[in-house]
Amino acid sequence: MATAQALLELVRWHRPSGRLILLIPAGWALWLNPQAPPSAPLVGWIVLGGLAVSAAGCIANDLWDRRIDPLVERTRNRPLASGRVGVPTAFALLLVCLLAALLVVLALPQAVRSLCLALALATLPPVLLYPSAKRWFPYPQLVLALCWGFAVLIPWAAASGTLAGGWPLLLVWLATLAWTFGFDTVYAMSDRDDDRQVGVRSSALSLGKAAPTVVAGCYAVTAAALGGAALLRGLEGAGFWLAWAIASAGMLREAWQLRRLDLPRSAYGLHFSRQVQLGALLLLGLILASRG
Repeated sequence: MATAQALLELVRWHRPSGRLILLIPAGWALWLNPQAPPSAPLVGWIVLGGLAVSAAGCIANDLWDRRIDPLVERTRNRPLASGRVGVPTAFALLLVCLLAALLVVLALPQAVRSLCLALALATLPPVLLYPSAKRWFPYPQLVLALCWGFAVLIPWAAASGTLAGGWPLLLVWLATLAWTFGFDTVYAMSDRDDDRQVGVRSSALSLGKAAPTVVAGCYAVTAAALGGAALLRGLEGAGFWLAWAIASAGMLREAWQLRRLDLPRSAYGLHFSRQVQLGALLLLGLILASRG
């Protein structure tokens, strides 16, 4: 029988940075929405829904990769790969997470519920199929980025009841796609040798030596798009622009460090953790601006 610790590892809740990084774009959307600042109950529902969907995605990923993960150094000790959790248990937990996400949507106000439910259902196919992308698509991180785009669309719809957000919505969605592709490409860089040997694909492998440059470009697009969305929303507080300047410089500095040829594998995981901090700094700036 699977232990509580193994189940926590299956949904990655023993490493909260990966869960927090999904909630950051949702926060960007909520605080760039014309209805900002959002109510506390809405923020709570979005957090719960994001955690449920993120957990479901992790389980689906490990179910797809349960025969590949034992061959990769970073993933060989995951619960399914190591046999600490069985496939039936994983499927059962997946259904629980999906049910929890559905209940969150049904708990939203009636005025926004139908649109949010439609978006939530549209999210399921790419989230559940993303783990297979590494078998047939040279840039599976792009598929993940498209999945994460729903972390912007659903909160925006939940706050305003519409996706008619114009350029601010488009820009925060673009920022999320670029940021996700960038940091997940870096995350895949630690697995390049194993992925090449196993025969699966990643943007880190497909981009080769150009990967650090592309990541830097992604972060530049992220900063420019979020800055543009803030300008269009009329955010003038010095707090946001200071946070924006620090986070933008930090992202580009992190991308520049990837050019080093002597980086240990641990450096790529550290890069991921720093993106959580920098993305959260951007969100903090938006929160401060909305209060100003």
